[in-house]
Amino acid sequence: MLTGPIINSVATLAGSIIGATMGNKIPERLRLALPLTFGAASMALGINSVVKVSMLPPVILALLVGSAVGELLKIEKGIEWAAIRVNGPIQKIFPGKKTDEDPQAFLQNFVAVLVLFSASGTGIFGALNEGITHDPTVLISKAMLDFFTSAIFATSLGFIVATTVIPQFIILCGLYLLAGVILPLTTPQLIADFSACGGIIMFVTGFRITGIKKFPIANMLPALLLVMIFSHYWRLLFH
Repeated sequence: MLTGPIINSVATLAGSIIGATMGNKIPERLRLALPLTFGAASMALGINSVVKVSMLPPVILALLVGSAVGELLKIEKGIEWAAIRVNGPIQKIFPGKKTDEDPQAFLQNFVAVLVLFSASGTGIFGALNEGITHDPTVLISKAMLDFFTSAIFATSLGFIVATTVIPQFIILCGLYLLAGVILPLTTPQLIADFSACGGIIMFVTGFRITGIKKFPIANMLPALLLVMIFSHYWRLLFH
C-alpha cells in the first residue's frame, strides 16, 4: 500500500489548508522566523546527502548539464507562469485570502516550496525505499516537516501552496511503483551519487528559502535524471 506517499501528501495538504485559513492569526515573528529554520533544515539534509557521495565529478557534470538543459527549457519560468495562472482562480474562490508578499517574493518562495516538497532527496529516497522494503518511516518523518513547512508558507502564499500536493503525490507514487524496476538496475554507488546530486539541490533550496541567494533550483532538476547515467559511464571510462 502507498502508505508513505499518502501520509506525506495528506500532511502537506492539511498544513496548507490550516496555514492559509489561519493566515494573520499566526504571529508575524513566527512567520518570519520559521522559514529561516526550514531553510537551515533543508541545508542540513542536503549536506547529509552530499557527504555520502561516491564520485563527485559525475555529480558535478550532471548538475552543469542538467542546469543548462533546465535553463534552455525554461522550467522555472514555466512553473512561475503556471503558479500565476493557478493563483488567479484560487484568489477568486478565496477572495479574503490574498497573499501578503510582492509578486517576485511570492514566485520565489512558491518554486522553492514546490521543489522542497516534490523533489527533495529525502522524498525520493523514501519513496524508493518504501517501494522495496515497504517501510514508510522516511516519508512519515518527512511528512511531519512538510506539514509545518506548508502551514507556515501558506500563511503568506495562501491556498496555492495546497496545489503542490499534486506533483508531490504523483512523483512519490511513481517512484514507489517503479522502485522494483529502478533499484535492481542500480548499485549503492549510483544511489549515493544520486542522493548527493539531490542533496546539492536541497542545499541551495535552503539558500533560497532563507533569502540568501535565489538559485534557479527548478532548472537544476534535470540533473536528477542524468546523474546515474553519468555516474555509470564515468566508472566505465575511468575505472
